[in-house]
Amino acid sequence: MADIINLRQARKTRARAEKERVAAANRAKFGRTKAERQSSDQEEARLARQVEGSRRELSQEDGEDTKQI
Repeated sequence: MADIINLRQARKTRARAEKERVAAANRAKFGRTKAERQSSDQEEARLARQVEGSRRELSQEDGEDTKQI
């Protein structure tokens, strides 16, 4: 036979676990130092510049308007 459990306690335990999961996600998202945030922002900017610089544009000599692909 299965163990008898108190449903109220089970709900509270589940709610505590969910709150801890949310708290852990928030710590990871917002709990960074200023230097870490700046480093992350610089890396994102570098990647954006790299992607933007790698775009190809069709020239007007090819008979088409200048468009980005």
